[in-house]
Order: sequence, then structure tokens, then C-alpha cells
Amino acid sequence: MSFISAQDLSLGYDKTVVAENLNFEVREGDYLCIVGENGSGKSTLMKTMLGLQTPMGGQILFGDGLKKNEIGYLPQQTLAQRDFPASVEEIVLSGCQSHMGLRPFYTEKERKLARTNMERMDICDLKKRCYRELSGGQQQRVLLARALCATTKILLLDEPVSGLDPKVTNEMYELINSLNKSGVTIIMVSHDIMAAVKYASHILHVGKTIFFGTKDEYIASDMGKLFVNMGGERA
Repeated sequence: MSFISAQDLSLGYDKTVVAENLNFEVREGDYLCIVGENGSGKSTLMKTMLGLQTPMGGQILFGDGLKKNEIGYLPQQTLAQRDFPASVEEIVLSGCQSHMGLRPFYTEKERKLARTNMERMDICDLKKRCYRELSGGQQQRVLLARALCATTKILLLDEPVSGLDPKVTNEMYELINSLNKSGVTIIMVSHDIMAAVKYASHILHVGKTIFFGTKDEYIASDMGKLFVNMGGERA
């Protein structure tokens, strides 16, 4: 059974359709990369899966025991968010809020979970530092730790390496891959075709033509051959 499945999904805003006829599924342990041209609806799809936006048609179904509050999310950051004046520990802890209901205080169990995820991201030495003083790569590790406090099942990552230098980008990809190998299901929006075909188990290509299948099926398809060759030329 699928964690998430889309059936004849149409996406858009202000009565403008940006993607339609989307059909795909994400199973436990998958690593799905969502790729496509700018404006093709990748981030809109991510928001729709999170329930932040209503589909214009079709539906998204949740199964295999997955609840909406069990999805960890790492959004694209705005400049204002990068300048957020809170400590690393406070931001990581805030990932527990989806499970707290109306309770205003963190329990020791939640504080232990935050410590565990800071250890996983190798940022324990930063826990008292102000978030806005960190480098871009450090900030992304903090946000990954925060997302992991919300879930042990599935992470939605929207362009997680945007603005990072090549070394830190590679470190972030390897970190995400290790999370997937540890059992966390990954759905990642990316403009990086070469990283998609290196790490993903499945690829959803959105645009005028839609493709969904395994990485190998994508590489063998006409669309995959075109975009992989373009990505290789840019690399």
C-alpha cells in the first residue's frame, strides 16, 4: 500500500492550471525526485501534498497508516527566514509541535528527540548558536533536524540545496541519501537532474509531458535521455 498516491491530479492557483493529469505513488522506503522546468508546478505539488493548497482536480490519498501530521517538511527559505533570531535548539524543538496539540510546553521525551536529531545532523555543538549566524549548509542541517522531529516516516524537501556551494551541496545530498537508507521515505523537489538520477529510486517529471517511473525507466525514456544529456552538458 502507498504512503501517498495521486489520481488524475490537477494543480494551480488563481484559476490558472500549472499541471494536470498527475498520477503517481510513493511507497515506504522510496526516494522520489520531482523534476521539471521552472513554473511546471513542482513546489505547488509539494504544497498540495502538505494540505497547504487545494487541488484543482483529482485527489491525493494517504495510506499505510500515514497521517498528515507525520510528514516532515523542509521548505525553500526566504531571506527573512534565513535571518530568524532563535537558537538552533529552539528551532529543532519546534518540529515537535505538530504532535503537541494545545499543550504549551515541551516534555523531556521531545527534548530527547531534538537532541537525537541534532546528533544525526552533527549540529549538537551549534545548539546554543543563533540560527541567523549560521552558514547556509548549517541552516539546512538545522531544518532537517527540525523536520525529523515531526516524523520518522517521510520527508518532503523543496530544493534543499538551493544557494549552497558545490561541496556543501554534495554533503547535503549524501546526508539525505543516508536518511533514506536508514528507512526514511524521501520526496524531493529538485532542478538537478544529475543528482536525481544518481540518488532517486523513482522520478516524477512534470511539464507539458508527464513521466513517472523508476530511475532506470526514466533514464531509458526519450524524456530522460534528453534531460540527462542536457544536465550532463551543464555539469
